[in-house]
Amino acid sequence: MTTYLELKAKAEKMLADAEELRVKEVAAVIAEIKEKISQFGISAKDLGFPTSSGYVKKSSAAPATPSVAKFVGPNGEHWSGMGRQPQWIKDAIASGKTKEDFAV
Repeated sequence: MTTYLELKAKAEKMLADAEELRVKEVAAVIAEIKEKISQFGISAKDLGFPTSSGYVKKSSAAPATPSVAKFVGPNGEHWSGMGRQPQWIKDAIASGKTKEDFAV
């Protein structure tokens, strides 16, 4: 009868063998890809990869619109109510005021 430890050792050996085979297969695939890139003169830009000037810009469905200020602080600070609370509103809430006290 096979013991737990024997099965565990077999499983670990199989995993190591599988990883070794994966590494060899990946190397072969990379070599093939490099050959095709060279053969057809394909660039990183053609593939949509980052270029030296940064990432290739993808067009968006709609341009971003700036958020409208919903709260104004005592010194004219603005906050849209989205994202983290700014320190001035945290301080005001700690001193007993509410966000609605600063609503536009």
